[in-house]
Amino acid sequence: MSRDDGHRGAGRTVTPTGATGIDLTLTVNGALRDLRIDNRVTLLDALRDEVGLTGTKKGCDQGACGACTVLVDDRRVLACLTLAAQCEGRRVTTIEGLAEDGRRHPLQDAFLRHDGFQCGYCTPGQIMSAVALLREGRAGSDEEIREFMSGNICRCGAYPNILAAIREVAREAVG
Repeated sequence: MSRDDGHRGAGRTVTPTGATGIDLTLTVNGALRDLRIDNRVTLLDALRDEVGLTGTKKGCDQGACGACTVLVDDRRVLACLTLAAQCEGRRVTTIEGLAEDGRRHPLQDAFLRHDGFQCGYCTPGQIMSAVALLREGRAGSDEEIREFMSGNICRCGAYPNILAAIREVAREAVG
C-alpha cells in the first residue's frame, strides 16, 4: 500500500455549524488517503470532492439508482448512503481501481464489446455491482443476474447489453 500524504492521526474539532470535523484515513484503490472532513460527509462526496475520484457518480443521492455503487471490503455499497467515517480501516474500491497493470477489468472490456452503456452515466455503478455479483457467485442464470443487478438503474435501457456483458464474463470465469 502506498500513502499519498502524511498521517495526521485521529483528532476531532468542532466546526462552526456544530458538526464534528474528523481526521480520517481511507484506503482507496490501494492507497492510503488522509482526509480532514465533516463527520457527516458521505463516502460518495469524500471520493469525489476530497479524493478527486469522479468516476463514482452521484445519481439520485437517495440510494435508489445505484450510480454510486463502490466496493467496500469487496462488498457493494451505495456510497451516497455510507458515511466516509464508516470506511476507516476498510478497503474501498472505485471504478478507477479496477484496472490492474494498466489493463481494464474483464467487465470493462465486456461492457465495451456489448455496448453495455449509452449515455454512460450509470456505467461505473453497473460495473462495480457486476464485479461484486460475479465474486458472490450470483451469475448462475439470466434471472439471477437481473435480480442481483436490480438496484442499478439504466435510464437509457441498455439492460440487454449489460446482461450480455455480465453473462460473457461469468462464462469465461467458469470455462
